[in-house]
Amino acid sequence: MIHDVIPGTEEKLKTTKVAGYIGFDPSADSLHIGSLLQLIILAHFQRAGHHPIALIGGATGMIGDPSGKSAERNLLPVEQIEHNIHGLRRQLEKFLDFDKRGNPAQIVNNYDWYKEMNMMDFLRDVGKHITVSYMNAKDSVKNRLESGISFTEYSYQLLQGFDFYWLHQHKDCRIQMGGSDQWGNITTGVELIRRKAGQEAYAITSPLITKPDGSKFGKTEEGNVWLDPEKTSPYKFYQFWMNCTDEESANYLKVFTFMDQETIEDLVGRHRQAPHERILQKALAEDITVRVHSREAYETVLKATAILFGKAIKEQLSSLTETEFLEIFKGVPQMDLSLDQLKKGINLVDFLSEQTGILSSKSEARRSLKEGGMKINKEKVTDPEANVGTVDLLNDKYILVQKGKKHFFVVKVV
Repeated sequence: MIHDVIPGTEEKLKTTKVAGYIGFDPSADSLHIGSLLQLIILAHFQRAGHHPIALIGGATGMIGDPSGKSAERNLLPVEQIEHNIHGLRRQLEKFLDFDKRGNPAQIVNNYDWYKEMNMMDFLRDVGKHITVSYMNAKDSVKNRLESGISFTEYSYQLLQGFDFYWLHQHKDCRIQMGGSDQWGNITTGVELIRRKAGQEAYAITSPLITKPDGSKFGKTEEGNVWLDPEKTSPYKFYQFWMNCTDEESANYLKVFTFMDQETIEDLVGRHRQAPHERILQKALAEDITVRVHSREAYETVLKATAILFGKAIKEQLSSLTETEFLEIFKGVPQMDLSLDQLKKGINLVDFLSEQTGILSSKSEARRSLKEGGMKINKEKVTDPEANVGTVDLLNDKYILVQKGKKHFFVVKVV
């Protein structure tokens, strides 16, 4: 979990209880799993007896960090930033203990110290201590000089550097942590503290997590995997971890959980004996889903998984809320059916063919029923003379039709 370290940092951590911080960008009202490593690092920091500070960039979030970016970012209005900050606070509280005796976690917002500062103050108190040549040498700037970088983003490292200085002066913060792409910004803060306060400061960066193919961690075909259940459902969140390779899972258990080495090695050994049981993926997905969402959300995910891939029965389907049902079957073909028709009862063959179009013809419907390939609400149906009625409704609104093992259809009554 360590990429770069300022000399002396390790000794400082071993001998002194210190405050350290990581900054989070409020460009959205939720963090995604690309930020998960930093949350885990702050939690480790607190468990080791130190004081973790989560800095939310209420001011710098209005500007945008050029690190790792190839183009200028759109600036967000103040109201949107405020909304996003509230969302991030709720997620930080799941990982950090803000009431822990001796070393409680803190959340700070850098807007609190920038709102009273004017341009002249900043140039006099910050700008004069860092040279242009020093700033130009940073990768975050060098990589953008040819393609173009605004003065706004160019000045970002000074702002982040001053964040570290302010926390050093007001919170006795001695260490800044972050991803390896933040090294340039972090060392600017270390240098500012040395030049302006004449004191030592320290830093640790962590590797950027990527997949074995080099692609960005946390991305799917649909975009980011968010920590907010409204943006990425617990079911999809769980499935992201379940779809990790064996190599990824073994590494992610070390990085994203608090399991000790012995436990992880035991899981790896058991997985090698029976890889088809996906022991590593299940352990990883359970640990992170429970931590980010809840044990209750995890149990619901298991129920959904059993319904989709196991031998679920109608009673299990009926126990789902409408929201859970729709989330599980999101993307499944859906067709409407009149409630008046259903009240009268519809012949099963007609229901599968003419009424819903799930099967192309009555003859195909009869053949599929005879071969035992059709299910209504997870229960096999074979009788072509049977009827479908309101008694078959789930949540008074839906009927789930399954053809074979993998093809699902949702009939919605209107």
